Amino acid sequence: MLADTRHSQILARIREVGEASVQDLSDWLSVSPATIRRDLNALGESGRLQRVRGGGRSAPRTANSERIEEPDELPFQEVAKASHISKTRVARRAAQLVADGDIVLLDIGTTTALIARELRGRPVTVVTASVAVLDELRDDPAVELVLLGGTLRRSYHSLVGPITEAGLQRLRASIAFVGTSGIAHDGTVLDTTIVEVPIKRAILQSAAHIVLVADETKFPGTGLLSVCGAEDFQTLVTSERSDPETLAALTDLGIEVIQA
Repeated sequence: MLADTRHSQILARIREVGEASVQDLSDWLSVSPATIRRDLNALGESGRLQRVRGGGRSAPRTANSERIEEPDELPFQEVAKASHISKTRVARRAAQLVADGDIVLLDIGTTTALIARELRGRPVTVVTASVAVLDELRDDPAVELVLLGGTLRRSYHSLVGPITEAGLQRLRASIAFVGTSGIAHDGTVLDTTIVEVPIKRAILQSAAHIVLVADETKFPGTGLLSVCGAEDFQTLVTSERSDPETLAALTDLGIEVIQA
């Protein structure tokens, strides 16, 4: 990985969670602690973050400081409007895979929030780091709702960071629903939001049955980072209009493909 790419990812991570340790960044980016220390030193010297003992934190702003931003991210409400009909169909069909009594792990995202809506009134346990899911289920006495801890990303109604990841490592769900920014032709699951990728990877290790949910706009796949390969999920719930070549390739790999 190029140094500039690592620097961008480190800045995005620290911007979202406020502060990160050398070990956290090393594990997240799969590079040595020595490399992370050099990166943090360089970013600290350039004023892009504040170097602290054992890690780095967001640089304090002054009246004359220039804030370096990552590309703008659409807020949750705007993303939710896109392909709403398709997402609703996908969510409704995905919710049918849940059995009464299941422990259901819901990823961050607009489609998973719609799945939560479909689970209202069901005798299930829902575990999530999504504040949008909380909003859907907070007043539903039938659903036992478990909210993971973490740092709040207000723009996307979610909780992220090492606390969220640590909570997921202790869980074992019956079924998990994972969203994505895109799916490549070979089944690679991609995501554009750097800080959410570790959450998705942790979810993959925390459930017996992994279901990927994606409407037709997620084909062909685009994304900054790879979340996982096709071997890491068992079922895809998608739209009728999704790319047939990619769906055929996934079926050939043994993935259950369900179109809504």
